[in-house]
Amino acid sequence: MWLLAIALAVGFAAMRIIGVLGPRGLRWLLPLGFTLMALTPWLLLDAQQRRDMGLRRPTTARFYPIALVAGAAAALACFALGYALFGASGNNWFATIANNYRQMVDTTGWTPARLHLFFTLPAMIFSPIGEEIFFRGYLQYALERRFSARTSTIAECAAFGIVHLCHHGLMLTGGGISIRPVSGLLWVLLMFSTALLFARLRKTSGSLLPAIGAHMAFNLVMNVTIFGFLWGPDGAP
Repeated sequence: MWLLAIALAVGFAAMRIIGVLGPRGLRWLLPLGFTLMALTPWLLLDAQQRRDMGLRRPTTARFYPIALVAGAAAALACFALGYALFGASGNNWFATIANNYRQMVDTTGWTPARLHLFFTLPAMIFSPIGEEIFFRGYLQYALERRFSARTSTIAECAAFGIVHLCHHGLMLTGGGISIRPVSGLLWVLLMFSTALLFARLRKTSGSLLPAIGAHMAFNLVMNVTIFGFLWGPDGAP
């Protein structure tokens, strides 16, 4: 099972990289990858295995507000560090994500409300559900069939961090792929730490739902900071 999980992780990573860095006509691979991530447990696991990996209610509802606050705080910390170190330059990870948004469609003249509806609603649905079900759920569960819980958590969180290089760190230019070594490494470490937070919520609550909620809150606050601080009046970051 764990070898299949690793193979799936590599495949989903390839879809993500192409969907983010590839031509505009292949951007549909990004939401498709998230959708397939979310479907993986229903295709490969039985009902009891899905419950064991966290597709059930948490032990107590108090984890929901804790998760929302934790996810929002993590996004604010990422924004504050990026802005303090790099301002609104291309080395700021959220500025790069803003630029990726702009490359998807022509946003000139869009109102803040339209920007949020177009970019934030999908960001609060596809990646939080798909990534948490796959990384904190299926991948963690599969790795634990072969390795310790600690090793499995570090591995899945590291995979989560590394795959986010396609959102900041890796750049596709006319001369090929280039990398921002310093800010890219910091971004991976931030995403690794954020994944550890989500994994902790999954472990302590016994459910993936608080982790999904925290991820949704992270993406919401991330986009609030992007459109509030990093988005120019002409629609350009």
